[in-house]
Amino acid sequence: MVRNVVMIRFKPGTSKAQIDAVRVALEAIDFPDRTNLSIGRDAGLRAGNMDFVALADFLDEDSYRRFDADEEHNRVRRELIAPIAESVERCQYLYGS
Repeated sequence: MVRNVVMIRFKPGTSKAQIDAVRVALEAIDFPDRTNLSIGRDAGLRAGNMDFVALADFLDEDSYRRFDADEEHNRVRRELIAPIAESVERCQYLYGS
């Protein structure tokens, strides 16, 4: 299994509606090899944290790579995330058996 973790820091002035639109769009992507998706905003427990996280699990490396190249996924990144993101941090790791 591959776990993909994406954390975003939004530009100052980003609205709740813009952030909600990102969440809704990511949740709406129908991708059969994604086995789990968890999305949330930072709880504000520590200063300096990123603002938003999306965690997604995929069956294997090929599944992740297909999702990374998926047309709708890239549209969301390009049209909804890029305009409001100050920074994006990513990590993929293998887990499970």
